[in-house]
Amino acid sequence: MVSELLFTLIIARCLNNSHTVEPPMSEISPSPKPCTRCECLPSPIQSTGRLYLWFPVKHSLTKVIQKLKLAGVDAQLLKDGQTLSITLAAPQSPELSNILTTTLTNRELKDTQTLFVSGMQEPQLEDFPKVTSLRQFISLNQASWLLEILAAKRVTSHFQPIVEANDTKIVFAQEALLRGIAADGSLINPGSMLDVANDAGLLPQLDSVARKSAIFQAGRHCIQEKLFINFSPTSIYDPVSCLRSTLTAIKEVGIPHERIVFEVIESDRIQDVHHLKNILKFYREAGFKVALDDFGAGYSNLNLLHQLRPDFLKLDMELIRNVHLDPYKALITEKILEIAQRLNIKTIAEGIESTEELCWVKEHGANFVQGYLIAKPSMLPVTTTPYIAA
Repeated sequence: MVSELLFTLIIARCLNNSHTVEPPMSEISPSPKPCTRCECLPSPIQSTGRLYLWFPVKHSLTKVIQKLKLAGVDAQLLKDGQTLSITLAAPQSPELSNILTTTLTNRELKDTQTLFVSGMQEPQLEDFPKVTSLRQFISLNQASWLLEILAAKRVTSHFQPIVEANDTKIVFAQEALLRGIAADGSLINPGSMLDVANDAGLLPQLDSVARKSAIFQAGRHCIQEKLFINFSPTSIYDPVSCLRSTLTAIKEVGIPHERIVFEVIESDRIQDVHHLKNILKFYREAGFKVALDDFGAGYSNLNLLHQLRPDFLKLDMELIRNVHLDPYKALITEKILEIAQRLNIKTIAEGIESTEELCWVKEHGANFVQGYLIAKPSMLPVTTTPYIAA
């Protein structure tokens, strides 16, 4: 039965978040290859087929059936009474996406499992890796522009210097910042790329491409300072396999490991600290340094310091903005800097835009500063910065 096979696939998918089918233990190589989850892109729907949906509760299924009937969409409830089959024509109908997203809640979209099968064929076991959430399926089919960018590797890196707080002429490091490249050659803001990638399940691929771009661009520009490379913990499923291509790129370019600092982005959203600790352990054992970004933003807390024990701590720019005028910000920032000094963690004040901010963080012990007052991100690394009296 189609429904029985699909149900088996869905249950397996729910129990395993990996995007690949694990081989038998006897076939696992002692030297794993780069992770296909990070390196391979999903294929967009380019043919007619059927979309199979399995809903978490009967109520969700009933709502969708009613809406589809009113819209005249070709949908069929299979004999098991749980699986809905919808005929799709490429490209996916925007009307169908609109019906599903307006009928179901965000939780229902996340919990509903889907599988698209080309043509009129029945689902097979090899279709297992294609099972995904309905929310991700819809987002992926709205992310064709990002898939195109990733497939063509149309990304680059700009660099922003990190300088000594006591002498802003001295460039300590360069932070690599992702930029997308549109078909017309214009630059795409990384924020929009990250948002779409997160919704469409493309964050591992985007993060991997961004890391390698930072490495190759740093090599191209012969950067001699430390290199800060951002990474998202949620994009890394297993450090050994997911970061293998990153290590290969570093080896190809020939950057000494001690010059590279891997920077945890979105530190205010860390949910699985144990997983992140394993990633940082992998980095440290390879000779890299680690930094915690945006400290003080959102819900990030002091527990992260003793749990992760970073080499560098980057204070969120919202804390730094007008810190000299806000007694609440000033007290919080002062205590963070004091704690970091006692723990021998180097601090970087981000988002410095005025001499008053620079003066304040310098007086309170920040080791390094970064921001538009010093230099904006640019394609060519800025190696000469002005001395700014603070």
